Amino acid sequence: MDKTAKPFTNVKHKEGFALMVTLSVLAVLIALTMVLLSYFEEVQEDAADTTALIQADVYYSDITTIFDKFKKKKDLFSRLYLLPVPINSEDGRFSLLLRCDALSHGANINWLAMESQKDMQEPYVFMQSVFDFLMQEYNVQDADRLQEMLIAEINGKEEFSENEMGRLRQKKGIISYKQFAQIVSRYQLEVDDSEISKVPWKKYFTFSSNAKVIDAEYSSAELLSLLFDLDVQSIQEWQALLERGSLESFVLENGGDYQSRAKLIAGKNFLEESQCTVSYKSADRQYSFRFEYIKGEAKHFEFYGNN
Repeated sequence: MDKTAKPFTNVKHKEGFALMVTLSVLAVLIALTMVLLSYFEEVQEDAADTTALIQADVYYSDITTIFDKFKKKKDLFSRLYLLPVPINSEDGRFSLLLRCDALSHGANINWLAMESQKDMQEPYVFMQSVFDFLMQEYNVQDADRLQEMLIAEINGKEEFSENEMGRLRQKKGIISYKQFAQIVSRYQLEVDDSEISKVPWKKYFTFSSNAKVIDAEYSSAELLSLLFDLDVQSIQEWQALLERGSLESFVLENGGDYQSRAKLIAGKNFLEESQCTVSYKSADRQYSFRFEYIKGEAKHFEFYGNN
């Protein structure tokens, strides 16, 4: 009986070992398949992003060419500043949404560091008053520390933002909202100040090295209220009118002093300084890019990838 039992046991062990080998190989194959699939999906995604980037470059070229053809830039951009403009092809093969804002619609955040420049005293004083107002209005805990961080960044003495974009590394100052937001985030982490997230910075500030004056005609009601000491609601009602007079007329009619701010604002001169954002779909994914259009020259193209 012993002789017949041994062969039976060996066969059983061999079958068990073979099963273990088979399961191990299968597990390796499954893992390898998962890795290959993830690589394939990544390659597909990279290919989709590359295609979208090529499309963005074509759209960017076409849009700026159209801008160049307009002789009356103020008529064009005044329309774009009001509402986003959808652009669709006749055959429906593509559609995009174009939105533009006046690059100098707010007080230039870089004015905060111009206290020592004699020719920039008025912009500095106004910028400081706006900054102080926001710090008090939104109960910011350590306004001095935030201002210290901002001035350090403007002067290029200390970096509180991740300047991964080449143009940020090449220039001093705060020249984009992204850069500014990174500094504010650093402040929030350092001070543990939750109130700072409630400040509507974009209603008051602009972030560009090109902003020399305020393009007040396209400013927010909140900034105009501080600029001319007028009631916000009355400004909002004026801005809502389809047909309205000039900003100067409105300010004078409401008891404001327009001339006292003449050095701070663009006045009747139209500043060809715009920042435009284009949103579009590619391969059922949403993409966007941004660029600045300054005095007939398109620059600072930034592709934002899959949103």
